[in-house]
Parts: sequence; structure tokens; C-alpha cells
Amino acid sequence: MTTQMRSDVIGSPDAPAGRIFRPTRRVLSPAHWIWAGLLGSVLACPACAQENWNPFSRAPRDPIEQGRVDSANDPAEAINRSIFKANKFFDDIILKPVARAYVERVSPEVRQGIHNFINNVGEPVVFANDVLQGNVERAWNTTQRFAVNTTIGVVGFVDVADKWGRPHHYADLGQTLGVWGIAPGPAVQIPILGPSDLRDAFGLATTSLAGTLALQGTIGNVVSYTQLGATGMDDIDYRSKLLPNTDALEKTSKDLYASIRLIKAQLRAQLVEEGKAGRVSRDGGNIADAAHQ
Repeated sequence: MTTQMRSDVIGSPDAPAGRIFRPTRRVLSPAHWIWAGLLGSVLACPACAQENWNPFSRAPRDPIEQGRVDSANDPAEAINRSIFKANKFFDDIILKPVARAYVERVSPEVRQGIHNFINNVGEPVVFANDVLQGNVERAWNTTQRFAVNTTIGVVGFVDVADKWGRPHHYADLGQTLGVWGIAPGPAVQIPILGPSDLRDAFGLATTSLAGTLALQGTIGNVVSYTQLGATGMDDIDYRSKLLPNTDALEKTSKDLYASIRLIKAQLRAQLVEEGKAGRVSRDGGNIADAAHQ
């Protein structure tokens, strides 16, 4: 299990929605996007026009019905479970041990500075999606955050903007598509990145491709390597915060795959509602940071 849309669990399936996943910002290789595109093409054709592909268009009456709705939204469940198993293996042998070492050897103050820096690196993408969503207030908040933290905040290591009443929020293209009224589509598992849906996988791939095309030349290469490094640190930093909760979930959940699929879908649905409302919540309590793209 990894942090994808970074993704990752902070509690049990019964935990409050805003504290379970957070969307992650990632830089992927072309091979990952080719895989996502091929799988998406296979799954999309029969599904996109059908309202029942959005399992959260209505509230299920009971847990059994919820399970049926989830399964109906996961036509490639056998394949997804296999990918989930591989992702879990990767998490167990690499990501989780590194995250534990990170907590033990790096001070809380330094870890918070790294977290702030990662948020600052991602602010241009947040701004672009704020604009696409028509959220003028959130776009202005993001602009101020980036300007203040990049200068006074020492390239973002100190979140001065938050102290000045301009809290961080997250936005990505998957959320933007949801704000535009596009249903999430069937569930998918992305290698390394973890649980997602067709809409969010398409948004992630498009954002990565756009970034690759936009960042050309020497300066672009520097920015690309900076983003890649920030992504790696983001994975480790966020995974470290999840350790107690994911350990508990693995012990208590009867079906870890189904639990994570449900939690992630609910969190992403709420993230879309946050975008529609134009709300800005404080870092650490908002749905976006709870839902790691």
C-alpha cells in the first residue's frame, strides 16, 4: 500500500473522512502513464456514460449495500487486487522501513520544514487548478502563499503565510474534473502510487505530461529534478505520519483492499465538494492533506 491520490490511510474505515487520505503530487515515468492510459481506455468505454459508476451519488442504506456499490464500481477488481498486493509488498519492504528511520533520525522541526517546502513546491499546480475551477479567492490565497513563503519563508521551509492567515489547501486536476461535473469512473490501482479512479488517474497523467512539456531546457531540468526530489521526500515524510494508523488498520480490517478503496473514494468525493464550495481549510485538517494524489 502506498501513498497516492498519494493514497495512504490514517485510520479505520469508520474514522472521520478528513483524516484518512490526502492527495499526493508525483512525478512519474512515461511507463506509468502508458499503463494508466491503456487501463483507463479499457475500463472507460462502457462506464463513463452511466450514472451508477459514481458510487457516492446516494448514501447506501447499510454496509452490505455499500460493499455491493463498491464492487460494482470496481470491474477490474481481480487485477486491482493483484496490483494492490504488489504495492503493499513495496510499502512493507521499502517505504515503511525508510519512514520509520526518518522519524527516528530526523527531528520534528526539520520534518515540519521539509513538509512546508514540499507544499510550497506544489503551489503553482494548486494555483492552476484553482483558476480552472473558477475559485478566484482560493487562487489569490495560493498566490500570496507562494510569494510570501518563497521569499520570507526561505523557499518555503517556514510557512509564514499560514501564520498570516493564509492557510494551505490542495487542488489537483482530478478535483478540477470533479468540480466540472465529471464522475470518478471505475476504481483503479496504479503501480507504486496506489488506489485511485479513472478520473483522477487521467488528471494525474495529464498534469505530469503538461509539466514535462512545459519544463524544457536547463532551467526546466533543474525544476524537474527539484520536483522529483520533493516528491520523494513527500512520500517519506507523509508515510512517517501514517505509521501508527496504518499499522492499526492492517490489524483491524477484515479486507484491507476494500477498506482502503472505500475510504479513498469517499475522501476524493469530499475533496471535490470542497473545491465546489471554494473552501480553504487549515493544513493538517483539510480533506486534501488527508487524501495523499
